[in-house]
Amino acid sequence: MSTPPPPGVYVPAVLFFDENEEFDVPAIKQHVLRLARGGVTGILVQGSNGEAQHLSREERKTAIALTRQTLNESGFENVIIIAGTGAQSTRETKVFNEDAKDAGATFALVLTPSTWPKAMTIDNIIRFHTEATDASPIPTMIYNFPGVTGGLDLDSDIIYTLSKHPNIVGTKLSCGNIGKLQRLTSRLAPSEFAIYSGRSDTFVHGLNAGSAGVIAALVNIAPRVHVDVVRMWREGGEEREKAMELQAMLGHADWASSAVGGIGGIKAVVARHFGYGAKEGWVRGPLQPANPAKLQEDNLSYKILVDLVSLEKAGNGLPN
Repeated sequence: MSTPPPPGVYVPAVLFFDENEEFDVPAIKQHVLRLARGGVTGILVQGSNGEAQHLSREERKTAIALTRQTLNESGFENVIIIAGTGAQSTRETKVFNEDAKDAGATFALVLTPSTWPKAMTIDNIIRFHTEATDASPIPTMIYNFPGVTGGLDLDSDIIYTLSKHPNIVGTKLSCGNIGKLQRLTSRLAPSEFAIYSGRSDTFVHGLNAGSAGVIAALVNIAPRVHVDVVRMWREGGEEREKAMELQAMLGHADWASSAVGGIGGIKAVVARHFGYGAKEGWVRGPLQPANPAKLQEDNLSYKILVDLVSLEKAGNGLPN
């Protein structure tokens, strides 16, 4: 039976492009290193924030290999790479799982196909994940994100059934359903099946419900803050109360990151405040780059993110 990834903070890394929608390799490498130095347990390459569906097969392999190489060259061999490998066919998902292993990933995160939603019955969902994992050279995890699968939402019974596969070792719940998370954690130990909150606004709530940690987009902006939350929560007592204060801030910032433009907005905030990548937040179409009007000081959502950046740069602790 395969071992799940360890508990902690994981980041679905954004992938930086130039104005021609080509890889901005220097920015990608700088981002990977800032995340690693921020203390993340692992990096998810080609999650939804990594625009996986916009990449060719070769680009997917390049992104994973570049991330692994960048980490290893700077002494971060211990930082885990999870690769998003979900595709619209079982056949292609199997290929992506093999490519992920060859490029340096330790785990695969598999999104359920959604082109034919009416065909994705419970039996077919289970069959897809089972067949893809049977052929996978690395352990897989179930990625549940109704927002990018046309509303297709795996319930706790489906995920629990899949958890019995010896090579399926965890799940990322971007549905934000804490009830679902707790139903799973109450039946499955993190040592056998790791259950991660998929959003920063459910981070501490997930920890309270027994999660193994978080895999969340906002970590792209503030890895240290998220790592501090885990540390405070684990210490308990007054520190756990501080973790809840930070959770409130993360809840507002999670909402704000969507309000300033989602993936493009996150890239633009990182570029503006950490000095790498294009300030336009280039993405691949049909996504849109960041809207400058939403990144002005008088925009409340942007101000919330600026406060989070300030806290990230200040290091440990809460704002005064």
